Amino acid sequence: MAQNDQAHAQFAGYSLPVPNVQALSASLNGSSEIPERYIKVHQSDSIVHRDTVELPIIDLGRLADPTFYCEEAAKLDSACKEWGFFQLVNHGVSKNLIKQLKADVIEFFNMTSQEKEAYKQQPGGDLQGYGQAFVKSHEQKLDWSDMFSLMTQHISDRKMKFWPTSPSTFRDSVHQYSLELTRVAKCLLHYIGNNLGVVPEIFKAQPSQALRFNYYPPCAKAHEVIGISPHSDADFLALLLQVNDVQGLQIRKDGEWISVNALSCAFIVNIGDIIEILSNGIYKSIEHRATINTEKERISIAAFHSPDQNITLQPLPEIVGVGKVNFKSISHKGFMRAFLDSNLDGKSQLDMLRL
Repeated sequence: MAQNDQAHAQFAGYSLPVPNVQALSASLNGSSEIPERYIKVHQSDSIVHRDTVELPIIDLGRLADPTFYCEEAAKLDSACKEWGFFQLVNHGVSKNLIKQLKADVIEFFNMTSQEKEAYKQQPGGDLQGYGQAFVKSHEQKLDWSDMFSLMTQHISDRKMKFWPTSPSTFRDSVHQYSLELTRVAKCLLHYIGNNLGVVPEIFKAQPSQALRFNYYPPCAKAHEVIGISPHSDADFLALLLQVNDVQGLQIRKDGEWISVNALSCAFIVNIGDIIEILSNGIYKSIEHRATINTEKERISIAAFHSPDQNITLQPLPEIVGVGKVNFKSISHKGFMRAFLDSNLDGKSQLDMLRL
């Protein structure tokens, strides 16, 4: 499959156009009258959640150091088995680059609605651009967020018409950040493969990459809306960068929602559905969601890394051995199309493959 076809498959599917939530939030001016279509959580819902806890912290520099490798690799293995999430530090991505990208993203979302509309998703096209995803019907409940999505790797897959020219540093910041996160993701995949006892070509190849810039406006009735619905990610790995100081990520562990406190300049890494399939369930993807702040917006950047669209997703024989296979096989392209053609619903897409 040509690389541009892979990029299209990465963003295959469709999403109906919906109102801009940033503008909607500003128009409400603190009012508690939230449109019914956004109200997902009601006072009667008994959602149990724990207080903020610290995710496992993995040091990429220690993984690369033979002196500390065994100790840090054991921590990585435990984080992938027990949590499916961890915070990555000492990753080697320049603090100046991160600072510049954060400033560029904030400036982009501060542009007028008309200016941002120049980069809106195209009807009948893929999901690149400014808009929303996973909206499949006019009756569907909506997330309290806007997003801006770009295909960033491979470079030949990029659609530059969606890349803003203002701020003037945006394109270069995103390009440099994309290269750095590809490096980090490849390193992590290498160490994850080592921990699983396999390093097949699927872990060695250059992953495709998509960046999604998320804007979660404030809401007076934050407890009644959701920034992004509970889901797991249909990829290898996702690396999340918190842009401002407003927290909001929650993960589902042992049936409870746990709030995550993002460390400054760390990446929050989560295992995707594809690694759960390949590892035959040894490593698990975890449901997560975004909550809303009553007073201030939250901004984050998610980088999704995936294998070639041509491969078949199935538990690796080296891992299964003579044991039970826990997942049906499916083409990667078919898996992604099913994921993007559905609304977000926990781990429903992965659950359909369980044996």
